[in-house]
Amino acid sequence: MSDSKLKNDRSGIQVITRAASILRVLKDAQSGMSLGKIAERVDLPRSTVQRITGALAEEKFIISDVQGGGLRLGPELSSLAGAAQYNIVEHCRLLLTELTQKTGETTDLAVMRGIGMVFLDQVPGIHRLTTVSRVGEVFPLSTTANGKACLAALDEGTAVKLIRNEWERNGLDRDLPEFLNELAEIRSSGLAYDLDEHSAGVSAIGFAFRDWSQDLHAISVPVPSTRLAEQKTAIEKALKDTSVNIQSTFD
Repeated sequence: MSDSKLKNDRSGIQVITRAASILRVLKDAQSGMSLGKIAERVDLPRSTVQRITGALAEEKFIISDVQGGGLRLGPELSSLAGAAQYNIVEHCRLLLTELTQKTGETTDLAVMRGIGMVFLDQVPGIHRLTTVSRVGEVFPLSTTANGKACLAALDEGTAVKLIRNEWERNGLDRDLPEFLNELAEIRSSGLAYDLDEHSAGVSAIGFAFRDWSQDLHAISVPVPSTRLAEQKTAIEKALKDTSVNIQSTFD
C-alpha cells in the first residue's frame, strides 16, 4: 500500500471517529447545541466541527433546531435507531422465550428512553394468572425492577437527577440515601427488585445491559406477588444465566 493511500485511509477513519463523537455529544443535548459548544465538548477546532456537521446535515443525520438551539440529531438517525431496535428485539426473543420456559413466568424486554422504560417485547407466561404489559407502554424508573437496574448502571450524578425529577413529578417523598444504597446493592448482585412498588400485587426481578450502541436495556420477570416466594430462587438463577449470555454478546 502506497504512503498516500495509507494516509487517506487513516484520514477517513479519523473523520468517522470525529463524526461519531459529535453525534454522541448531540445525543445528550435534546434541545440542540451550538457549533462552539460542540467543538468545546469534542475538543476539536470550530472549523473542523463545522465541516463535519455540514456533511452530516447533508445526510440528514443532524438538523438545525427550529427554536434556535443550534444543532440536534436528525430524522435519518431515528430511522436507523428504529432498525436497531428491531434487531435488539429479534436478538433477545430467543432469550426471553428460554426464560419463560425455565420459569413459567412472563418475561419482558425494555429500553431506557429519557425519563422512563419503554417496553419493546414480551413473552407471556404459562400460568393462568400472569402479568401483561403492552409493547410501547412507558413505565417509571425508580419503582420498577427494569428501571432500577438501569439507574444502577448510570453514574450516580445522572441517576440522582433522574430520580429527583421522577419523584418531584409524581409527588413522591422518599429517602434518597436509602434508595442510592439499594442501587449499590443492585450493582453488587446484578439483580433489581420491585416488591409491590409499581403495582399492588405485582413484583418483578430484572437486570440491565447495554447493546451495541450503548443504549441501556433491561430484561425482567414480573410475577404475581403471591407466587414470588416459591418462584424467587428459580427466577434469580434464570436471570443470572441470561445476563451472562447476553453480556458476552455485546461485550
